[in-house]
Amino acid sequence: MRLPRLALLCVLLVCATAARADAYDDAQRLLRSGDAAAALELADRTIADQPRDARMRFLKGVILTQSGRNAEAEQVFRALTEDFPELSDPYNNLAVLYAADGRLQAALGALQAALRNDPQHRAALENLGDVHLALAIAAWSQAASGAKGDTTALRRKLRLAREIPAAVTPSKPG
Repeated sequence: MRLPRLALLCVLLVCATAARADAYDDAQRLLRSGDAAAALELADRTIADQPRDARMRFLKGVILTQSGRNAEAEQVFRALTEDFPELSDPYNNLAVLYAADGRLQAALGALQAALRNDPQHRAALENLGDVHLALAIAAWSQAASGAKGDTTALRRKLRLAREIPAAVTPSKPG
């Protein structure tokens, strides 16, 4: 009699896991089709049932970011870094939001955390380069504003750095 109960339990666990995967896939599909509101609603319902579902919580942050609700997205990603500090992507996405808001030092810190978890995280590495470049531009601009004498080399650095696309704001979420 124990075996049928165990088999039933296994079937229920598999079905629950599949349902969560289906909800995640459905939310992604809705987002890709342009229905962010429905995707967010599905994400919220799923998270209400499974509050530790890191993938769906991350997707919720992405949905909020793509909807221009950056403050809410930041809260989602920050909570993910607290609940799952071993994940790199929430730190990377936090960095993108911080940099977009001009908080370059906070972005740098978030990217360093992402790279401690995954030193080969491509988007975080690229974003780290963008943040370092933005910090360099800020430093060179400050130096140029108070400079006396020949600033030719400094102006050249600034001109070249500003020619690099997306130099100021990293835009590569994880």
